[in-house]
Amino acid sequence: MRVHGKTSLLATMAASLLFAALPLRAAPADEPAVWPTAGWLASTPEAQGMDSAAIARLVDFGAANAMDSLLVTRHGRLVAEAYYAPYRANLKHAVNSTTKAVVGTLTGMAIQDGLLASRDQPVIDFFPERSIANLDASKKAMTLAHLLDMTSGIDWKEKLDGSAPETGLQFVRSRDWQGFVLDRPMAQPPGGSFNYNSGNTHLLSAILAKKTGGSTLAYAQRRLFQPLGIGDVRWRKDPQGIETGGFGLYLHPRDMAKIGYLYLRKGQWEARQLLPAAWVEQVFQASVDMGFKDAPVFRYANGWWTIPEKRAYIAAGMNRQLIIVMPDIDVVAVVTGRRNYLLPPFIDMIAAAARSARPLPEDGAAQALLADRIRAASVEKQSPVAPAPELAAAVSRKVWQFDRNVLGVRRLMLDLTAATPSYEILFDNGRTDAPAEPVTGPLGLDGYYRINEKVAEAPVAVRGDWTDPQSFRIFSRSLSDGDVSMYLLRFDGARLNVAFENNRGFKTQVQGRAAD
Repeated sequence: MRVHGKTSLLATMAASLLFAALPLRAAPADEPAVWPTAGWLASTPEAQGMDSAAIARLVDFGAANAMDSLLVTRHGRLVAEAYYAPYRANLKHAVNSTTKAVVGTLTGMAIQDGLLASRDQPVIDFFPERSIANLDASKKAMTLAHLLDMTSGIDWKEKLDGSAPETGLQFVRSRDWQGFVLDRPMAQPPGGSFNYNSGNTHLLSAILAKKTGGSTLAYAQRRLFQPLGIGDVRWRKDPQGIETGGFGLYLHPRDMAKIGYLYLRKGQWEARQLLPAAWVEQVFQASVDMGFKDAPVFRYANGWWTIPEKRAYIAAGMNRQLIIVMPDIDVVAVVTGRRNYLLPPFIDMIAAAARSARPLPEDGAAQALLADRIRAASVEKQSPVAPAPELAAAVSRKVWQFDRNVLGVRRLMLDLTAATPSYEILFDNGRTDAPAEPVTGPLGLDGYYRINEKVAEAPVAVRGDWTDPQSFRIFSRSLSDGDVSMYLLRFDGARLNVAFENNRGFKTQVQGRAAD
């Protein structure tokens, strides 16, 4: 599960590495680009014309808004890097719908390579082996461009307002994801209004797999990841083995920044034009209005969000997995996190930190403040805890059984009185995504998370506390996924009620009973 009291590598080196006065000068946009293929070069913010005190406020904003990581680069150099405990450096993070921007990038590369003719190719032509339901003139007119720009016209409910993604949930529960999307009826002709749809980019991934040799990931490694120096990735697959196109990619925050830097440099990397400059320009000149009610206007193109008013271009995933590209100030910022917040004010804070295109005088006090805020972020803060009631001993090591339920939990046991408190959960073995053996791990009862490191790529942090004499609350954080789940256990003799909710907006209740 997760960490307490651990500091990130950066936090222990902050004063000596990023925020000491280094003999570096800025590299404004009119000087030769720096290429971070082998790794990001570090700099003080002031050497790149940024204000350390303003970046410290960004770090504090991250702490207040459930960030897991925050990186800021300017002129090709890393000027700030914070990791928020119990998340830590050197751990991949789910980027959620930022995956869409990566799939869009790969589509542009496939067109450049001649594997796809253009954005105007009809989608249905790529699936001649399928008998597609609801095949009308509108569906036949749907093109790659419509998938890329979220204007496919497919009947789909996956709003960006925090409501449950009704069709998206049906999609991931289906046995054939491609067929599910292709068979959906059309709600409107393609090319009309914006309608967010993770199925659109999943079809793009399936098409890329068909046209590039069978694997979207293999093509990404050859054309995108390896040239950028990105080696450690993970990508979820659908039931047919196709990499998921709408989400499911896991990247290190520093590698996310490299993808943003590719766009900042208009598709060029070192001596190669990896992505057509015209493809990047389509993102920078996006024309599809995303239809948000409040200002400013957001537009969409090729898997990227844009805020034209702020000249900000964003690969965006749920709960604020972000790659932010700001060409006017030569900045790329990266965020991973656990909840949504308003983007425009955050982007304004980034812009305000870039005070000059040229170096500023070194500011030792501000740099020390920034180093202190990064260190503070890397140390977990203790949550308040109440004394354990008498019931704790009575329910400790008692086994609770559950009938089949949406959480997939079959059995639960808590050891609340041992020197090392722990939990054991057995999941429904009828679910393909459930482990066959019971999941066990440590449980923090002192206001700090404890981390289960048994699965290196998916550590989970868990802590618990008593909210009243009958109710025990468990917080579980999947560090790599950015998922936060809360289980409120209400004990009533031989019965147990579990109220569950997570940071994806899902809530439910299940009933358990004491095992005989």
